[in-house]
Amino acid sequence: MRTENFNKVQRRVIGVLLLFFFSFLPLYAQPSWVKKASKSVFTVKTFSKDGSLIGSTNGFFIGTNGEAISNFSPFKGASRAVVIDASGKEMTVDCILGANDMYDIVKFRVNASKSQPLTVASNISPVGSNTWLLPFRDTKNLKSGHIRKAETFQGKYAYYTVAMQTPENAVSCPLLNEVGEALGLMQQPASSKDSLSYAVSALFADSLKISGLSINDPTLKMTLIKKDLPATLSEANLYIYMASSQTDSVTYVALVNDFIQKFPNAPDGFIYRAQLSTAAGDFAKAESDMEQALKVASNKDDVLFNYARMIYQKEIFQEDKSYEKWSLDKALALIREANSINLQPAYRQVEGNILFAQKKYNDAYTVFTELTKTNMDKAEMWYAAARCREMQKDTAAMLALLDSTMATFNKPYLKQAAPYLWARANARIDARKYRDAVNDLNDYEQLMATQVNARFYYIRSQAEIEGRLYQQALNDLTKAVTMEPKETLYHAEKASLHIRVGQYDEAISTAEECISIEPQGSDGYLFKGLAQCLKGDKKNGIPNLQKAKDLGDPQAEGLIQKYK
Repeated sequence: MRTENFNKVQRRVIGVLLLFFFSFLPLYAQPSWVKKASKSVFTVKTFSKDGSLIGSTNGFFIGTNGEAISNFSPFKGASRAVVIDASGKEMTVDCILGANDMYDIVKFRVNASKSQPLTVASNISPVGSNTWLLPFRDTKNLKSGHIRKAETFQGKYAYYTVAMQTPENAVSCPLLNEVGEALGLMQQPASSKDSLSYAVSALFADSLKISGLSINDPTLKMTLIKKDLPATLSEANLYIYMASSQTDSVTYVALVNDFIQKFPNAPDGFIYRAQLSTAAGDFAKAESDMEQALKVASNKDDVLFNYARMIYQKEIFQEDKSYEKWSLDKALALIREANSINLQPAYRQVEGNILFAQKKYNDAYTVFTELTKTNMDKAEMWYAAARCREMQKDTAAMLALLDSTMATFNKPYLKQAAPYLWARANARIDARKYRDAVNDLNDYEQLMATQVNARFYYIRSQAEIEGRLYQQALNDLTKAVTMEPKETLYHAEKASLHIRVGQYDEAISTAEECISIEPQGSDGYLFKGLAQCLKGDKKNGIPNLQKAKDLGDPQAEGLIQKYK
């Protein structure tokens, strides 16, 4: 009886022990995926420009072509980084694919033909789920713990709190679910004794990318390691456009070459490189790239347009550098071919510009006036037509076309009208329509009040003098003198005008200022002497006129003879 009871108790104890053992088995038994997954984890070392070590951390592959994620801190200020995988193989970090400073994560690609990735979990693991920490190389002492919290952000990513004590050297090691999918990257623990660990979503890290506007991203600017181009052609084109004005020439050239490598069947990269070659005077290389762009282009008209414009600009701005294969005739043939494929106003404008450069003014005039009926900038087209008539010495037609230019704007004018106001004002001065010119210059001054200079006021004063607007002219010359008090021309012109309107004392005072600035200049003595003579003070006036003569003024002798 006792034996039977003992056996029953023994069986119960064994049963409880087995139940206890199997209930905790998932926490301690090593999962089947560990060996394979361990090949995905690596260590990262980052270096400054001088080669000194900045930091070391962990990370893991998430793609077969070297795509990986890690924490961002060691990459700040780094110009180079290397990855050392589980087998001891060293690989260079080729480029940054994205970064987020708030969550301290970075996505990058190493220079490797093949990599062993972890599968990134696409769903958020629920609270209570079991997780595993996979360290670099150390697979014998895996840590496991349940998820305490899964705080979501941006709707589909999680920040995990896990009941697990994490060593400090486990930062950016993967946190895996029970099927071996990467849930997150381990974060720096508060202390090695903390019983809770934290991980940021691996799916979020995988979502990081470079966009067309990433060149202005302050986080990406924190690292000197090369950034990848955006994945789509449109975004990459935007990135290149932004880079053209925000990077140095060496960086921009490298970006263009990267663009061609990433999008070999897009004409854009070859056009960018051809533009660089043209600017450098290597027209043969530019021609080769443009011919390649034509070969790969599906829309050849756009390439023809860029090709024609490139040759045109070379012939206008680099005419001193000859290249016999390029000419305005070739540019014209290319743009007309583009028009035959797809007639566009922008293409026609280039055709008009080329015809103008060839001095075929009637043909150019026809193109520009036709373009005033399209969606092109009408003011610009009327102005271009006016330039054609100007070159043909047809002043009346030119002024009428400039009136058409200004008729495209409404008063009060916006700043876009300023260049055309200036052009019409100068044309009216040449046509001796001085008061009309002054009206245009007045409107111009209102638009460009903070940018007009002493030269502007001098020019307007000359138009006002010719238009007999003497007080306005004196006011403008006073402004010019105030803005550039050391420029004797403005003092001399003002003294001359004072004499013209009979203000002899003012003329003498202004002339003396001119003399004090330039004692060896003749203008001050000439106008002071003339004003004195006109006041009847020949005794002092004639010596000043003689001084002007001695300093080389051609008018002085005649005045001396007149008043002597």
